[in-house]
Amino acid sequence: MGTPGLWIGFNALVLLMLAVDLGLFHRRAHPLKLGEAAAWSVVWVAASLAFNLGLLHWHGRAAALDFFTGYLIEKSLSVDNLFVFVLLFRSFAVEPRNQHRLLYWGILGALVIARSGRTKE
Repeated sequence: MGTPGLWIGFNALVLLMLAVDLGLFHRRAHPLKLGEAAAWSVVWVAASLAFNLGLLHWHGRAAALDFFTGYLIEKSLSVDNLFVFVLLFRSFAVEPRNQHRLLYWGILGALVIARSGRTKE
C-alpha cells in the first residue's frame, strides 16, 4: 500500500516526532512523574488518531481501519514491554532521569536496524 514517496514522508514524520520529543520537550534529563507520562501518552495517542483521520480523508475507510486495527493491536501487545523495561532498568541500575533518553535511542536504533535488515525484493 502506498507509494515510495508516502513511505519516505511517513518515515520522515516519525523521525521528526522523535527529534521533537527528545530535542525540544525532553532536552533536560529528568525523571518522569506519572502525570507527565500520562499527559505525553495522551499527546501521542492524539497524534496517531489525527494521522488516522488523515488516512480516512485521503485514502478511505479501509486504510484507516487497517491502521487503527494495527495500532490497537500494537498498543495492547506493547504492555508487556513495560515489564521488560522495568526489569532491565533495575538490573542495570539506570537512573530514572536517564530512562527516557535511553528508550529514545533504543527506538531510534531499532528503526535503523529494522530498515537496514530489509532486502530488495
